[in-house]
Amino acid sequence: MAQKLKLEMVTPAAQVLSEEVDEIAAPGSLGQFGVLPGHTPLLTTLQVGEFSYRKGSDVYYLAVNWGYVEVAEDRVLVLVETAETQDHIDLARAKAALGRAEARLRELTPADKEYHNMQAALQRAMVRIQVAGRGGRG
Repeated sequence: MAQKLKLEMVTPAAQVLSEEVDEIAAPGSLGQFGVLPGHTPLLTTLQVGEFSYRKGSDVYYLAVNWGYVEVAEDRVLVLVETAETQDHIDLARAKAALGRAEARLRELTPADKEYHNMQAALQRAMVRIQVAGRGGRG
């Protein structure tokens, strides 16, 4: 059994990560889950949320937006729509997006076509703010 996981994260635009890590924690569609070396093979979906990985005593965080995770042979492949590291999140922009989504949701009802899109925008903004607020490595 390997002592590390090979973590690869890819978006449609680019490869975001290719790292040897000790563990990961991901926002699964059915709840948060973790993966350590030797984990049982797994294929699952991700929801919008905070993704983290640990290298030694350092923990790194990313905001991810919907995707898939495959765990096999001490390798974790993450395919997501978007992924932003702490350093690449513009906190002011994320807060502005949160404000816009909150304001728009106050004007809508669940019957409106735009309602669910605004809920998703609100969730993405909240996760981006949470990840940006981590203030560096955990």
